[in-house]
Amino acid sequence: MDFDDSEKEDLESGGLRLVSDITDPQSEPEIEKQFVNFMFFRVNPEWRKLNRETRNIFKSEFQKVFNGFADELLLFSYSLVGFDSKADLMFWRIGSSLDLIQDMTAKLYRTNLGSYLEAADNYLSVTRKMMFVQGSEASKIGGRFHIAPGEKKYHFVYPCSKHSDWYEKSDEEREDLIKENFMVGQKFENIKIHMTHAFGFSEQEYIISFETDEPKDFLNLAEEMRQTNASKFTLRGMPIYTCRLRSLSDCLDSVG
Repeated sequence: MDFDDSEKEDLESGGLRLVSDITDPQSEPEIEKQFVNFMFFRVNPEWRKLNRETRNIFKSEFQKVFNGFADELLLFSYSLVGFDSKADLMFWRIGSSLDLIQDMTAKLYRTNLGSYLEAADNYLSVTRKMMFVQGSEASKIGGRFHIAPGEKKYHFVYPCSKHSDWYEKSDEEREDLIKENFMVGQKFENIKIHMTHAFGFSEQEYIISFETDEPKDFLNLAEEMRQTNASKFTLRGMPIYTCRLRSLSDCLDSVG
């Protein structure tokens, strides 16, 4: 799946729209960008050797620290148990401060349960004015900067980079490729697509993620996207994580 950050005109195609930068800063208020973090954890097998009472005490301590940041960050917890061999948990955190994300992570690691957690992957990105949003949301100023997360059961996370050949194409050529993806994307109205920018934070350029209640629809979308010309410019070999939205309590219970 490929997206471009250049300003486009007349690229609306029904279900999905690419919202361009605000052209008149005096007419609409500036809205603060968000930092977005996808952090994946695997749990050390030694955790399951602890007795049940001890595990429950450690879980309660962990949840208290986690919930302590709920007023300052948008927090969502996902289980990967049974879906992936690299990670058991994923925390999706969204906010206006990098320091809060770091502070929360440090405090979680300092809990007893935290000593059994290892970071499997960690992706940091930021929202920009140009984002894919649902058609009705495109008219909302906040939709250009802010993610409206946690609305679907399943979340597929796809770190993405492009071949250098992509940037050798003209703006018009890239625009045509993006239009082709639009035509595919609009067929799947029940899939919510989030695109955030990671270049400068890591080797990835974008973090693209997909929320849906029906995983089969995502597989169909991914298959159709693979056939587009734009897909030829996407680097391969990057992980796609399948995550199931759960309460933190359920996520922790799923690992023992």
